[in-house]
Amino acid sequence: MKRHRKRTLATAVLVLLAILHASGVWSFAALHRVDEALYDLRLRLTMPQTLDERIVIIDIDERSLARLGQWPWSRARVAALVRELTQRQQVAALGLDAVFAELDGSSGLQHLERLAREELHDNPAFGNWLARAAPQLDYDGALASALQQGPVALGYYFSSDRDARRSGTLPRPLAEVDALPPGLLQWDGYGSNIAPLTAAAQRAGFFNSVADPDGKVRAVPLVAAFDGRLYESLSLAVLRLGLHNPPLRLERVGGQPAGALAAVTLGAGQKRLRVPIDARGAVLVPYRGPGGPAGGSFRYVSALDVLEGRLPAGELKGRYTLLGFTAPGLMDLRATPVGEGYPGVEVHANLISGMLDGRIAVRPDYASGYEVALLLALGLVLALGLPMLPVVAALALGGALLVGLMALDFSLYLGVGLVMPLATALALTLTALAVNMALGYFVESRAKRELAQQFATYVPPELVRQMVRNPERYGMQARAEELTVMFCDLRGFTSLSETMEPLALQALLNDVLSRLTHVIRAHRGTIDKYMGDCVMAFWGAPVAQPDHARLAVDAAVAMSAAMRQLNTERAARGEPALAVGIGLNTGLMSVGNMGSDLRRAYTVVGDAVNLASRLESLSRVYQVDIVASQATVDHAAAGQHLWQELDRVRVKGKHQATTIHTVRAAPGQASAALQAELALWQAALPLWRAGSFEEFRTKVNELQQANANFFLYRLYAARVASQLQTPPGPGWDGTTDFDAK
Repeated sequence: MKRHRKRTLATAVLVLLAILHASGVWSFAALHRVDEALYDLRLRLTMPQTLDERIVIIDIDERSLARLGQWPWSRARVAALVRELTQRQQVAALGLDAVFAELDGSSGLQHLERLAREELHDNPAFGNWLARAAPQLDYDGALASALQQGPVALGYYFSSDRDARRSGTLPRPLAEVDALPPGLLQWDGYGSNIAPLTAAAQRAGFFNSVADPDGKVRAVPLVAAFDGRLYESLSLAVLRLGLHNPPLRLERVGGQPAGALAAVTLGAGQKRLRVPIDARGAVLVPYRGPGGPAGGSFRYVSALDVLEGRLPAGELKGRYTLLGFTAPGLMDLRATPVGEGYPGVEVHANLISGMLDGRIAVRPDYASGYEVALLLALGLVLALGLPMLPVVAALALGGALLVGLMALDFSLYLGVGLVMPLATALALTLTALAVNMALGYFVESRAKRELAQQFATYVPPELVRQMVRNPERYGMQARAEELTVMFCDLRGFTSLSETMEPLALQALLNDVLSRLTHVIRAHRGTIDKYMGDCVMAFWGAPVAQPDHARLAVDAAVAMSAAMRQLNTERAARGEPALAVGIGLNTGLMSVGNMGSDLRRAYTVVGDAVNLASRLESLSRVYQVDIVASQATVDHAAAGQHLWQELDRVRVKGKHQATTIHTVRAAPGQASAALQAELALWQAALPLWRAGSFEEFRTKVNELQQANANFFLYRLYAARVASQLQTPPGPGWDGTTDFDAK
């Protein structure tokens, strides 16, 4: 966590910004636009795109206008249209998506009445004729009569402007409401129908929509407030007519009398119809598909065909019908999520269809709380998960979260009709992923560079490459580890250097150390330091190596072989041979970056390290290239080298005796003679340690005859002769003590 605190902190800052947006403290307009786009996508992907035969749109289209003249038509023609639909076709309900705000100027009744008053001086005969002709001449009255005889809802609109203009007569408000709910849309002006028409119609409803900042109509108010009273929309009024005017009840949030609106309920019992709305009184429009006559969502019937009686009687019986306009010149086209030129009348048709099906989605009042809770949970996963994971796993986590968020959102939308905010959660996930990837790249790249720089001079390149893949697993801090350490020294180099020129000496030393270093690196060893003609190395750190002892032994054998190759080259040039002494020990030691404030080095220290240095010195005593402790032999057993025990020694500074060995043959390369020789030696050593010197001398003589060039047997021959002349005292166990380093 400490290493990743920058990435965790950056993610936490992003979460905080997201929560500020979700709670409304600091709003980001771009995220609102993205949420709207995501809602539009959900809507388009889940639209039924099937024909709803229950609803028919009576279309005042271009063909109707071309044949019957431009709008507005005379009220007599509209009355004929209404009578055809309500009486001959027997529709369940008819909604007029139009406003008749003034008296019909085409009617002759007003002119004749003025003529009777001014010119004929109230002539009784003319007055009687006028009374008989009045019904045919009063087009407004004809329309009022048609409205009164059928299930018709008039349309009107509310407005809000500086003048608060009001025209026409409003219908009766919803009487069931005692107090206006908070948050409800309120208006201060209106444009309604003339009083006779308003009084004649069974119902009337406003046809306002609510355009979002991008100009698209996603929601329309189902109820709205004016002058402290509540009014219903045209779609709700038509639906109530078609359902034979069931009682209407407004549900409040939490059932509180002063709470915001939550739903509109029509009827009761099994026939109860519930329409969820938001606090504004608005409802999201459940668009069925593309709009217009060719959209396939609703049947369009030309008003001309209706007026000319081309529809068989009763063909539209029981249908909800809406009179509207698709002719472009009448400007009743809206921008919606499913189309730019969407007929306004079809918005009402979609609402009626959705309410009948119970297919109305809603943004609940607790959406902000849900979003904050979601962001907190998401932020916790991102802040703790992303910094800890490698790139591929972090990308997988980010992808899984994105898929999970979208799946949750779609399940809430399709399952229970909830429209929840999604953009902020998606943006948080993507941004946190990008920030973590960027910070991870720069921070980890820097960490890898630093690690590579720190260890490049100690560790073989292939180990450095392994380390930089997971730099957090490696460091310079000191720690206790079981490792194998090596000291390798050139024997006789000091006397040789006294006879050589400095440049020649430098070239020779560089050549020897380079060869030895290449061998160490080839066997995955870590170079500790160079000390004159000595090189120190260890295995098992900084990269853990379970077989560190075997690798060290293999390296020692290879180094001895490299020196033999060098001596072959030197002999060809007439130069003297060089020898090495190698000490190996395995044990617990401290490894890490150690030194002073001015200079540090990645090294190993401890008693096990000191023992390895002492064993390297003993290589001169026993005239062998390699001296290894018993611990190293035991840990390297898997290497199957052929070992020969040299002695049991007690070096300076240690009270405990150590058994030492040397390698006599690489795995699988021991001859039968060598194996017999070592078997004889293994039989002789217990005699030496038991003080049976005569028997031991006999076996040493046999060994000298078998291998006269091996110095170890000559050494023990001299030792046994000395012991025979001066027998040891009590406590003899064959251990050799060395007081010098």
